[in-house]
Amino acid sequence: MATITSARPVADIDDAPPPPKRRRTAFLSLAAWRQFLNVAKPYWLGEEKKTAWVLLTLLIVLMLFETKFAVMLNNQAGEMTSALAAKEGDRFWASVRACLFVLAFAVPIYAFYYYMRDLFANKWRRWLTGRLLDGYLKERKYYALGADSEMDNPDQRISEDINTFTGRSINFLLIFLGSAMQLVAFSAVLWSISHLLVGVLVVYALVGTAFALYAFGNPLIHLNFWQLRREADFRFSLMRVRENAESIAFYRGEAQERAHIDSKLNRVIQNFDKLIKKQRSLNLYQRTFSQLTLVLPAAILAQSVLSGELEVGSATQAAGAFTAVLGAVGVIVDNFESLSRFVAGVGRLQALSDKILPNGIHEAPGETKAAGIELHPGTQLSLESLTLHPPLSERVLIKELSLVLQPGDALLITGDSGCGKSSLLRAIAGLWQTGSGRIHHPPLEDFFFLPQQPYLQHGSLRSQLIYPSATSDLSDEQLLAILDQVYLPELAERVGGLSAVQDWEKLLSVGEQQRMAFARVLVHAPRIVILDEATSALDSGNESALYGRLRESGATLISIAHRPAVLRHHTHVLHLQGEGAWALHASGDFQFSDGSNDASHEKDKGAMPAQGTVAAAAA
Repeated sequence: MATITSARPVADIDDAPPPPKRRRTAFLSLAAWRQFLNVAKPYWLGEEKKTAWVLLTLLIVLMLFETKFAVMLNNQAGEMTSALAAKEGDRFWASVRACLFVLAFAVPIYAFYYYMRDLFANKWRRWLTGRLLDGYLKERKYYALGADSEMDNPDQRISEDINTFTGRSINFLLIFLGSAMQLVAFSAVLWSISHLLVGVLVVYALVGTAFALYAFGNPLIHLNFWQLRREADFRFSLMRVRENAESIAFYRGEAQERAHIDSKLNRVIQNFDKLIKKQRSLNLYQRTFSQLTLVLPAAILAQSVLSGELEVGSATQAAGAFTAVLGAVGVIVDNFESLSRFVAGVGRLQALSDKILPNGIHEAPGETKAAGIELHPGTQLSLESLTLHPPLSERVLIKELSLVLQPGDALLITGDSGCGKSSLLRAIAGLWQTGSGRIHHPPLEDFFFLPQQPYLQHGSLRSQLIYPSATSDLSDEQLLAILDQVYLPELAERVGGLSAVQDWEKLLSVGEQQRMAFARVLVHAPRIVILDEATSALDSGNESALYGRLRESGATLISIAHRPAVLRHHTHVLHLQGEGAWALHASGDFQFSDGSNDASHEKDKGAMPAQGTVAAAAA
């Protein structure tokens, strides 16, 4: 028989330093374009590419019509002005009729164009949200992100940043395409009237845009990036109050909650104050840049009009064309604020996709990692030289643990608070892989986990019973029988039947919620059940009866519990003693000291580690 004794205590190691900060993306830099393409390209080249390109082509056609109608209306505006100046009534009314005719086509095309633009953005949002949700929920990456200090608020990135990205991507794409069309169409008009005006326009637009990029580009992106993050942090602090309202009310912790919320709000306000000051300067620059267009064309063409070389209407036409061409060339300056927010949001989406999509930097659970716990398929659950420490820390919780669980075994894990009991369950479930050693396990679908605080989703009573499955082959009569087995015989009748939808977390006591979790086990009949103080709110009679039902089912049990009464439902006890030390015993050779929450065994103290299995310990 192999003897399992305690491991040597291991000294704490300081937490590893945080990773270096991510470099900010410069405005309209190559890196910014690369980030945009990484997020956008899969939609345009993937399974939805046909729909995407058809819709884009339709929008371009509509935009061409819009541009043509804009040129025609500008020409007619000049014609009407010249007719009025020459006092030619027939010419004037003919121009009015021509304008109305153009408007009869331009107005519906304008409305249809914006409808199709928003429809396109909505379709793209649905596809991209689905893609990121697939990555977010696959292989429990949503859980892994919780330990990532750089990945703040992934929920906001999926719900809000994607909506902003798709809407503004389509908007800016069409703005730039429209500007190009407008530039070509109105430049021809402007060139036919004054070559000098075209030259002035080119120099004015290029110098103005270059200055705006230099003075406002990176500061606005940086401030908008932090504004998005701090707004999300503020909203999350309010959500926590709502989700933990009862606990806060019992503690009467409103003052501390208010102080926490105020600290988040202060960061929002301080960053926004910097943002609006920078925006004030940008607004001043933008208004000056655009308002000078009211003076420049008239000043340049004044002499030609006064000398009679140009009609007044031609000058009006030239002023309209000048404004249109300047708007096309200066589109970046006009949309600077939106572009800076857009680039900041693209960076957040790119960071999220790096973490959760197949081409991201994180490996899937189950793959071998350097200096990490290896997960391997097996016919039974076994741990081989497992050393475990928390994510982002080198503190050793468990050192060189080896054991094998045979089908039908029941392992009780006990020890002082903070010694690593729940952490070991996370490692067995594949949630933590920081450490070393190997875990051989049956398919994860054969595991069922019962936490101390069960998760109850929004839905019907039936959906609570069959969770996490969406459907079940069990009849309603069988589900009601299972409720009887977990001592909730009147629950269905009390709430209105299996189809009743309630706020279950508020309706059911914690003890009822824990019995509901046991009902889920009976519904799914898993091979291995992991219980993390899953009976803490139950009386000893219910606790013993429910453990007895699990043992009768033949499932392998792994439990964290502190009550001596549950010892008889287990075959072995793993006593975690802190600082990596542990000891494994047959349940008949173990006892809780003084009925307290802590387990002790005097002969374990100071012993050295040895290799062995649960089966060996039982022998």
